[in-house]
Amino acid sequence: MSVATEAAQIRDLFEQIEEIEEIALSLAEDDERRRKLHGVVAKALRKAPPVRPVVAGELLDLTEKTVKAWAREGVLAIHSREPRMLLDAVRLHEVLHVVADLRRAGRTRSLLDEVHRRLSDAALLDRPDLATSLAQMHRGEGRVVR
Repeated sequence: MSVATEAAQIRDLFEQIEEIEEIALSLAEDDERRRKLHGVVAKALRKAPPVRPVVAGELLDLTEKTVKAWAREGVLAIHSREPRMLLDAVRLHEVLHVVADLRRAGRTRSLLDEVHRRLSDAALLDRPDLATSLAQMHRGEGRVVR
């Protein structure tokens, strides 16, 4: 399959996923339909085939060399290395979101560092213990330690 064809297929999948995510975000946070739509998105992404670095480069508007460097740095998850490197579509979708946000904000330099920072921050915010601590702090619970 050609790079253009493969990129078009992944782009179409990601566009469908974006539409579902947009609908989900329009619903209230406690709406059961929102949770179900996020489940549909997660399932579709898990079923997506692994992506070649050259295709990921096409989607991210980066060179294949840069994509491979990002994969070695851990920003893009490697699905397999043999017989060739393939990237995880779930992580690629997440990175696409971050890169698009950065570019909309006018950030074009040091993308690797900024993407890495944002993904690290997101991972921290997803931790249940941090969410609990932040909720307690917002409620004014706890005590100040000096």
